[in-house]
Amino acid sequence: MLVSMRTLPLVTSFCVALLSALLGLANLSAQNTSPDSNAIPVIDGGVGPCSADFTITDDAAKPVYAATIKVHIAYGFMYMRKLDLQVGTNVAGKARFTGLPDRTKEGLFFRASQGGREGSAFDDTAKTCNAQFTIQLQRRPQ
Repeated sequence: MLVSMRTLPLVTSFCVALLSALLGLANLSAQNTSPDSNAIPVIDGGVGPCSADFTITDDAAKPVYAATIKVHIAYGFMYMRKLDLQVGTNVAGKARFTGLPDRTKEGLFFRASQGGREGSAFDDTAKTCNAQFTIQLQRRPQ
């Protein structure tokens, strides 16, 4: 009986470690599922109530997959806080920014790009808090 009391903590530790490993493998396999390419990618800035919805197209007005949209935000007291956000588009050329501030010093300038093409959009969130944009990507000038 004395030997089994000494091994009980060891057996218990082994069982806990085994269970943790199995749960970790279950979480890993759940994370390896491929993302839905039709779901609209959303990034939340967490600094306000505004949002901006984007549709990115090419010269022929067809949606652009995997275009990148970037924005630099200066917000807060004396606009001293800075935040850079970036999101990619889905197969329908759509993406969304949420949690944007309702006041900015100079508005928000969004830049979209993919390959050698680029485009941009401007939003003054004080006037249009929930904006929708369509950006047509053009070839960069040489």
